Amino acid sequence: MSSLSEQLTPALDIDARLTEIERRVNLLVNLTPLNAAEAWADFERSDFSTAPTLRLRPLDFDPDLTHRELYDLEVEKVEDPALHTLFRAKRDEITRQITALEDRDTSRFLYGSLQLYGTVAPPLASAAEELLEAIPPQAPSTQTVTAGAFADAARAEFERYRELYPEFPVHVEVRDDVADLMVSFGHLLIPESAAFRADRVEPLLHHEVGTHVVTYQNGARQPLTLLTIGLPGYDETQEGLAVLAEFLAGGLDPRRLRVLAARVVAVGKMLEGAGFLDIFESLRADHHIPARTAWSIAVRVVVGGGSVKDAIYLRGITRILDALAEGSRLEVLLVGKLSLDHIPLVQDLLDREVLQEPWIRPRWLDVPGAQERLEKLRAGATVTDLYEKGMAA
Repeated sequence: MSSLSEQLTPALDIDARLTEIERRVNLLVNLTPLNAAEAWADFERSDFSTAPTLRLRPLDFDPDLTHRELYDLEVEKVEDPALHTLFRAKRDEITRQITALEDRDTSRFLYGSLQLYGTVAPPLASAAEELLEAIPPQAPSTQTVTAGAFADAARAEFERYRELYPEFPVHVEVRDDVADLMVSFGHLLIPESAAFRADRVEPLLHHEVGTHVVTYQNGARQPLTLLTIGLPGYDETQEGLAVLAEFLAGGLDPRRLRVLAARVVAVGKMLEGAGFLDIFESLRADHHIPARTAWSIAVRVVVGGGSVKDAIYLRGITRILDALAEGSRLEVLLVGKLSLDHIPLVQDLLDREVLQEPWIRPRWLDVPGAQERLEKLRAGATVTDLYEKGMAA
């Protein structure tokens, strides 16, 4: 084992450098509007007639120097073929992230987003439309909890993990400079102005803490630190896994499925050239999405100049369902943040004992009914079945 570690030392040095550079670039936070709460208030006062002006934070790194630093890494000297391929792909992905951030609020940004996350293929668009037609609209929930109350629930969830894994760190922050609930490098960030549906608190905790934080911490226990920030193209699988967590925990309700489908439809409309107001009105008029939800979806789609990222949630769970039906093991996806496409590479590293089995087992695998739901999915399911089977669960 020691000789293997020595053999991999040059590769692990490059892995650490790539991880540090992506942390500095911080794509997620740098595409989060700083003024979302004020923009919503202005939009509401205008009777939904004036498109918002979204303000993004200045970049706190030098793009030119960071590009140079990336290409100074001697990836060509990594002898392990799998790691060599992986590092080249990750370097390319970080380069695209930097270029996308440089292109924020220009017409070029959309092309960068497409390179990072892909487009909406016809089967995905059809699945989204089918979900929106199959699931009847429901009135907005009147029972909500504040950001502070959600933070308390999140800290309690972290403590549940700490009971089994005492070294599991707790990082929960209520922030006035983020627009959406998110996990950034293992930290759960909660928008100060947010209100959360009371019946969505537990599913959201399984999504954010039980998936995004758990896979981050599992990755942090591995020698390959890229498993904390994500192997190339990991986002789609990670979000699909998080949606699966909601379903297995019994919390993927019809409203949530409609939102995931509406995100795909909104991305599709943006790609056809629709602006914020057209997307917002279409979500409300054509698909009966509540105003506040339609606003959130439209903002996420137009931010920066046009983002296709929100299509990955429905695409991700679709690919997860296919993988389950083909017999894939979920445990491999818990080693850290990786794509379904990387399962053979990660399994090879596990077999060679370069990587270890996951440190933490997420709670959503063990809630009552989870294994029964999982077995149903292994028999074969589509995203529309999640609505039907979710109602039957």
